[in-house]
Amino acid sequence: MVMDRPRSVRALGLCSGGLDSMLSALVLRDQGIHVEWICFETPFFTSEKARLASQQTGIPLHVEDITVDYLEMLTHPPAGFGKNMNPCMDCHALMFNKAGRFMQTHGFDFLFSGEVRGQRPMSQNVSSLRYVEKHSGFDGRILRPLSAQCLPETSMEQQGLVDRQHLFGFTGRSRKPQIALAEKFGIKTYPAPAGGCLLTDPGYSRRLKDLIDHGDELTRNALFLLRHGRHMRLGPATKIVIGRTQQDNEQILQWYDGETDALLKVKNYPGPSVLMPGGGPDPMIFLAACICAGYSKAPDAAPAQVQVETRAKTQTISVLAISPGESKRFLIT
Repeated sequence: MVMDRPRSVRALGLCSGGLDSMLSALVLRDQGIHVEWICFETPFFTSEKARLASQQTGIPLHVEDITVDYLEMLTHPPAGFGKNMNPCMDCHALMFNKAGRFMQTHGFDFLFSGEVRGQRPMSQNVSSLRYVEKHSGFDGRILRPLSAQCLPETSMEQQGLVDRQHLFGFTGRSRKPQIALAEKFGIKTYPAPAGGCLLTDPGYSRRLKDLIDHGDELTRNALFLLRHGRHMRLGPATKIVIGRTQQDNEQILQWYDGETDALLKVKNYPGPSVLMPGGGPDPMIFLAACICAGYSKAPDAAPAQVQVETRAKTQTISVLAISPGESKRFLIT
């Protein structure tokens, strides 16, 4: 349904790549509004699903990396964390702020998203939605097309930029209304409504909290390493990452920095790669070598030869293995 408007209206949507994102954009496009998307990337989430949604719908997509600002927010989120290390409300506020600046620079009239009131009890209730809008810096410029009819009328609707009668009033966690609307628009393929943010993962969150609690620098390498292997805290300033599988070993090596880190591997026997981010003093390297040997196929009773590679030198040290059962006390859990 296309309204008579004095000029072309342009709307910029935040896109996660999920069904709700797609529907919110198509509802507005169906009204003759020009829609585009923006998506943000950090080490905790990617634009992969958004790119697929853009290909499927033909809606242009802009992608921005917001890691620096995100990490600053993550260390002290004003609204706090969810069940894990997920600062959902302040995350959404930051994204809307970034989108709003893009909106101003590129001549869009307003922002929109696929959020549905009550779909997520903590981050999409009325007060949370209001918090995000107020703290985004673009209060009054955000439309949520799928729940607009059960939210206060926006200035965009009042000005006739959007036809409120052809928006929706979806609430709650049921997906049936969205699935029915998807059929109307001919959308047959869309991802399951699962969270794509690593900050909602309990294991990843525990590892991240350990970094923050010990004052470790939140570098890209450190954050991507949190996805892989076993993580052990050997001392206040020392941790190691131990590969679980060959694929794990390969992933860990991708984030190895030869200028700062130490890399350990048992010689002559299959075993894990062990990475010590930032290196460490000799006693910590020796302990890491014992643990490395314990996870290898080296015989338990005999000394194992462990190669230790650092920026300063590559050396081989002889150690007795510490079994996985004994080293379990170092695991970050």
